[in-house]
Amino acid sequence: MNEPKRDRMTQAQHDRLATELAELEGPRRTEVVQAIKVAREHGDLSENFEYHAAKNEQGLLEARIRVLRSRLQQAEIVGDAEAGRVAVGSVVEIEDDSGSRLEVEISSVGGAGAVSPDSPLGSALLGAAEGDTVDVNAPRGAWRATVVAVRS
Repeated sequence: MNEPKRDRMTQAQHDRLATELAELEGPRRTEVVQAIKVAREHGDLSENFEYHAAKNEQGLLEARIRVLRSRLQQAEIVGDAEAGRVAVGSVVEIEDDSGSRLEVEISSVGGAGAVSPDSPLGSALLGAAEGDTVDVNAPRGAWRATVVAVRS
C-alpha cells in the first residue's frame, strides 16, 4: 500500500496549523453548536434558514478540522536551511527574464503568496542561493527565474 504523502513544513508552519485546529475544535465548534441549538428553538426545521445555515457551517467546520488533523499527522518537520539558501519556509524574491518580480514563500501550508515545495517553481528554487538562476519546468512551458533575495 502507498504511504501517504508527507507535507514538509517548518516548526513555525506546523504550529500555525496546530493553533488553527485548536481554535476550530474549541471556541468555533462551541459557537456553531450554540447557533444550531438557538435555531432549533425557532420551531419548524424544514423552513428554518438559520438552522440550515448553521448545519452547513458545522459541516464546513468539521471538514476543515479533518483536513488539519490529517495534515498535522502527515507533517514532516524540516530544520533550518543553510543560511542564504532556499528551503521550506523561505521567502524568496525572484525575477523572470522579462524583469517581472515576484515574492513567494516556500510552504506546503498554503496561504497568500505560498508556493508548494513540490510545485515546479518550488522544487526548482529549493537549494538555490541569491544570484542563482533556476530553470522552471511548468505545465505552461519552461522559464527561467533569478533568485534576487532569500529570507528565512
